[in-house]
Amino acid sequence: MLRTARKLLDAGVSLKRVTTTLRLLREQLPAGRPLSAVRLLVTGKRVVVKDRLASWEPESGQRTLDFDLRAMSEQVAPKVLPRSEPERKDESADGLYQAALDLELAGRGDEARATYEAVLRRDPMLVGARINLGRLLHAAGKLREAEALYRAALEHNARSVIAAFNLGVVLEDQGKAEAAADAYRNVLAIDERYADAHYNLSRLLEAKGDARGALRHLNSFRRLMQND
Repeated sequence: MLRTARKLLDAGVSLKRVTTTLRLLREQLPAGRPLSAVRLLVTGKRVVVKDRLASWEPESGQRTLDFDLRAMSEQVAPKVLPRSEPERKDESADGLYQAALDLELAGRGDEARATYEAVLRRDPMLVGARINLGRLLHAAGKLREAEALYRAALEHNARSVIAAFNLGVVLEDQGKAEAAADAYRNVLAIDERYADAHYNLSRLLEAKGDARGALRHLNSFRRLMQND
């Protein structure tokens, strides 16, 4: 939360508005979902939040369209031009991590991947960098490499619900349905309110012929979505 507040303040958002925005954002995020699971973008007078499902303005609750975000990203892209490794040698792991997030938001996936790798060379314990690098590799079709990064993230933090969920997805994408189901069960052992894990586990159980188990998790998913 402090890192998010600092980013907003550095972008010129007033302290009062930062406080209001973060309070509203915490109320809008599903239970158990951390601020690190979303991206914040500031341009002009607008603060926009983006996660993997949607984007919206926390102050108004109004949703934004992807082309709006692309236009906003283009405006901030010149601020995050890549630097060579020697130029980064004195930069902290946290500073590099923030640069990687900005590059990713600006649509510069290859540069973001290289920066996350630089983060992990400085601080192998930074779980968020492992998860984000794994996700980028996952999106690029490098499933085994992504799986290894998610597993490494869980070794460093066994209660990282995002790493556990992403592991389930990458296992499912590799056709490892049973292992994926176990991964989703691990997600729910960490956070039983993680709706997406209920939904994905329901699908896998239905495909396996476990209609009762599938219905139970589907009902949990529906209940959580209604509550959110």
